[in-house]
Amino acid sequence: MQKHTYQLGELYCGPGGLAYGALTATSDDGLLSINHAWANDYDHDTCLTYRKNICPENPDSVHEGDVRDLDIKSLGKIDAFAYGFPCNSFSQVGEHQGMANAKFGQLYWYGVEVLRTYQPDWFIAENVSGIRSAGGNDFQIILQDMRESGYKLTTNLYKAEEYGVPQMRHRVIIVGIRDDLDVDFKVPSTIPYQGTDVSARTALENIPEDAPNNEVRKLSEKVVRRLSYIKPGENVWKAEEHGLPEELRIKTRTKISQIYRKLDPDRPSYTITAAGGGGTFGYHWTNRELTNRERARIQTFPDSYEFVGKYSSVRKQIGMAVPCRLSHIVTTAILNSFAGIEYPWVLPNLQE
Repeated sequence: MQKHTYQLGELYCGPGGLAYGALTATSDDGLLSINHAWANDYDHDTCLTYRKNICPENPDSVHEGDVRDLDIKSLGKIDAFAYGFPCNSFSQVGEHQGMANAKFGQLYWYGVEVLRTYQPDWFIAENVSGIRSAGGNDFQIILQDMRESGYKLTTNLYKAEEYGVPQMRHRVIIVGIRDDLDVDFKVPSTIPYQGTDVSARTALENIPEDAPNNEVRKLSEKVVRRLSYIKPGENVWKAEEHGLPEELRIKTRTKISQIYRKLDPDRPSYTITAAGGGGTFGYHWTNRELTNRERARIQTFPDSYEFVGKYSSVRKQIGMAVPCRLSHIVTTAILNSFAGIEYPWVLPNLQE
């Protein structure tokens, strides 16, 4: 096999978690690799972060703006494609309306347009686990549109903590191989990662003092007091069961499990999210909010990866991202598939 570098296009690129994992992947024989070609996102700070870390030498390759205004045909030839299409309509914390939500539910289609325009050799699409049940038949419609674009699909629910990521983050990843190519993708096995220390304690230790985005956010005295009653791994509702003083209780009918939930240092983190109001930002077992660098560690970004924007913007960017390590593992498996290299694999565990 000859050496080849796939040119990767990306929609809804976020701050670059999927891209970083892909660009650091190679086939096991070293012959196949991936290069950034172009990307798109609507958020200004997110685009700045992507440019700074993924393509500082070619900032104009990141097209900032609403995908609905993007001239897809002018983006440039690619032979690989990635997109984590917006999940607002499919997540449990979102409206869960699926394609009935005109603002977000149809945005997957722009990725289908890319597939039909450029016919890349392969693509990877990522979304929340809730996509499987959104809108009744929405998931089947999405898969059918991808197949009709000329691709055979392998769909799997990946549990990030089973792949060495220190976070219980469960995401559906669809890998498509152009159906005229004699290549079959197999879901990479979790067996090589068994025994990996994915505890929050290990993930957050030894952060360099000069690491970017590591400022500690000052909390009100009331919030600090509330956290002092919450045990590691538990949330404010558990604290109420243990006798949380009345003045520190939360007055709401919606009892989301993430509210003032602390990390358990001996277990993987719960899911780092982008959305949510006060009390959902992620909390250390030492009675403080996580720093953005700690959130980035949990998402397996390297400490050198610098996010651009104010504190809340950075927190949102990190919560939106695909864990770099999970992206690296999946894209390495894709490259090995094209290289004809056997790798440990398992059958998909998600019924389409």
